Amino acid sequence: MATFLPALSTSAARAMAASSGAMAGYSMPRLEGTILNACSGGDYGVGTGARGAHDELAEVADLLGAGAAKALLGKDVLSDELPWVTGYIGLLGTRPSYELMRDCDTLLTVGSSFPYTQFLPEFGQARAVQIDVDGRMIGMRYPYEVNLVADAKTALRALIPHLRRKEDRSWREGIEKNVVRWWETMEMEAKVSADPINPLRMFSELSPMLPDDAIVTADSGSAANWYARCLKFRGTMRGSLSGTLATMGPGVPYAIGAKFAHPRRPVIAFVGDGAMQMNGMAELITIKRYWQEWGDPRLIVAVLHNNDLNQVTWEMRAMAGSPKFAESQTLPDVDFAGFAASLGLNAMAIKDPDELGDAWRSALSADRPTVLDVYTDPDMPPIPPHATWDQFKAATSAVLAGDEDRAGFVKVGLKTKAQEFLPHKKG
Repeated sequence: MATFLPALSTSAARAMAASSGAMAGYSMPRLEGTILNACSGGDYGVGTGARGAHDELAEVADLLGAGAAKALLGKDVLSDELPWVTGYIGLLGTRPSYELMRDCDTLLTVGSSFPYTQFLPEFGQARAVQIDVDGRMIGMRYPYEVNLVADAKTALRALIPHLRRKEDRSWREGIEKNVVRWWETMEMEAKVSADPINPLRMFSELSPMLPDDAIVTADSGSAANWYARCLKFRGTMRGSLSGTLATMGPGVPYAIGAKFAHPRRPVIAFVGDGAMQMNGMAELITIKRYWQEWGDPRLIVAVLHNNDLNQVTWEMRAMAGSPKFAESQTLPDVDFAGFAASLGLNAMAIKDPDELGDAWRSALSADRPTVLDVYTDPDMPPIPPHATWDQFKAATSAVLAGDEDRAGFVKVGLKTKAQEFLPHKKG
C-alpha cells in the first residue's frame, strides 16, 4: 500500500527550509513539486495503493532521477526489471531499498500504511510528502510536511506539471548500480550448496520461467522472504500474501481464490510445510473438487519442506539470541507429494537441486494442478538487508551453544552472507 517517492540531498533540504515561508499560497501539487524539485537524491517506494498509476510513477521517477522501493503488497505494481526499482523495503527486503531509505533526505509516500519506521529515513533526516486516498492513514507513520488526500493516479498527474527534470543523474546511476549488484548477489546466494536444496534456488529457477500473466501467492514464514527478494515480477504478474497481519496459512486459499477470480491465468503458491500441515493439505481436496472448472488448470503448490517452523526458529535466534527449541519447532515428516498424488493431482518430490528446472517446466505445462514437494535446507538464514558482517558473526556466536543445527547454521549461513562481499561481474 505504499509509494515512496524522491529523496532530496541535505543541501537541497536546507534550501527548501529557508524558502518555506513563501509557500503559503501554493496549491498542494505545486507545493509538493517545489519540495521534490529540490532533490538531488530521489527515494521512491511503491505499494498496492499505487496500483493503476504505473505510467505516472515511472514519469515522476524519471523526472526526478529517483529510485523506487516497494512495500511487500506492492510487489506487482512496478516491474522488477526496471533498473531503478530496488525491490521490497523492510525486514524481508533488499539491500538497495535499505540503502535508498538510509541515504535520502526527502520522501514522497503515496498510498502507504507501511508501519516499520525503522526502515524509513530517520526522523529529522528527510522532508516528507504523503499522498493517500484514505484520510485515516494521513500522518500515521512519519512526520510529513505536506499531506494530500487523493487517488494516487490523479494526484501524480496533477503533480507532474510542477516537476523539473533533473540533469544530474548521479543519484539514479548509483541506484541502478546497486540494483545490478543486488540481483547478482541473489543469484550467487541461490547457488550456495545446501542440504539437500537451497530454498533460494527454488525461487531463482522459477523466476525467468514465470508466465507474464502469472499470479503468485506466498504464505507467511520463510517463503515470504524468498518471494520478496528472489522473484522478478514483470508484465501483468500479480502477487499477494498476508502483508499486514502475517497470518499463517493463506498461501493455498489465496491461490484457490485467484483461480476462481482468474480461471485462465496460471497460479503458483509458495507454502511452508508448517502451513501445509495447518490447512494446505485440506485445501488440496478443495483443488481436487474444482480444478476441472478452470479454463487453465495450472495451479502449482510449491512446498518448502524442511520439517521446521523455520521463520520462528530464525526469529528466536536473531531476536532473542536463543538456540532452536526443537520441542516446539520440529515438525513431523509428511509425504505431501504422495498425498497430492492420492487425490489425482500431478505431484513430484524433489531432493536434488538439479531437478528443479525440469520440475518447474513440467508443472508449468501440466494438464492439472501440481504439488512440488521440495526438500529444502532449514539452515539457510533469511539475513536482513541491513545486517553487517560483524552483526551476522555476533548473531552466529550467540546461538552456537545448544542449537542442534549449529553446524549447518554456521556452514550455510557464513557461505551465504559471504556472497555480498565476494567480487561481482556486473556490480
